[in-house]
Amino acid sequence: MSLIIVGSMAYDTIATPFERRERVLGGACTYASLAACKFSKPGIVGVIGDDFQEKHLKMLENRGVDITGVKREKGKSFFWEGVYHLDMNTRDTITTELNVFEKFDPVLPDSYVDMPYLFLANIDPALQLKVLKQMKNVKFSVCDTMNLWIDIKRAEVTEVFSKVTCVVLNDSEIRQFTKTPNLILAAREIRKLGPKYVIIKKGEHGASIIGPEGMYFSIPSYPVENVIDPTGAGDSFAGAFIGHIAGQDKTDETVLKKAMVYGNTVASFAVEGFGTDRLAEAGMDKIEDRIKELRKITDF
Repeated sequence: MSLIIVGSMAYDTIATPFERRERVLGGACTYASLAACKFSKPGIVGVIGDDFQEKHLKMLENRGVDITGVKREKGKSFFWEGVYHLDMNTRDTITTELNVFEKFDPVLPDSYVDMPYLFLANIDPALQLKVLKQMKNVKFSVCDTMNLWIDIKRAEVTEVFSKVTCVVLNDSEIRQFTKTPNLILAAREIRKLGPKYVIIKKGEHGASIIGPEGMYFSIPSYPVENVIDPTGAGDSFAGAFIGHIAGQDKTDETVLKKAMVYGNTVASFAVEGFGTDRLAEAGMDKIEDRIKELRKITDF
């Protein structure tokens, strides 16, 4: 184990124009760890309620995820309900019930604090800072955030950005934070705050990474023809990205580019089923097959 992932573990009720599913397994930490475990052995930090099914913890353990950092508290687990529009990109939140997650206090097990790789999924930036203070020997850290925290806790978000190696934002979030329409210029503005790398997620249009000395790399999304549920795609991308880096135990440009490719490819599986089912069952053979197809698509 060399990678720690901190974030939410939840149940989601999801409706699309085509189907509805009740209480499927979700949460940023869950998606990210299921993606990361294809490349390394992550340890996770999260909180769950009485209603969190033991079979879901076993499923994570069976895939090499260490759950020492998961605390079960009295009450219900984090619950989210949303409805997707026809484009499968925009959605409306119907219900958010924080439940035990409302008092989430991430205290890392002693066995976690010396790990070299860290992914801070989308949680309150004050909690992200608390985790960063507990980590002793981080070599490469990645953080995610959301529009809510940018709106109401900008100072804390900025501080988190200054303390991590890589910031992951989607195109609307980075424009919101920098007030800059051009994504490359916006990423450079973020880099001025301290992070060495900035990743911009662009949904069905792929992702880009901007780094030092003019580094720029962009990868298209794998062309998924039947998107079932986009929930967790970004977390799956980030989990596979940091998981590959941790598995290689290298952070050079070649590894980062390959990590971007793995991130996009693994995320393409996540959207092909409700919840984490399709992501969990995708093997490396199928992932590598899709990467071969991506090479053909981008070769000219």
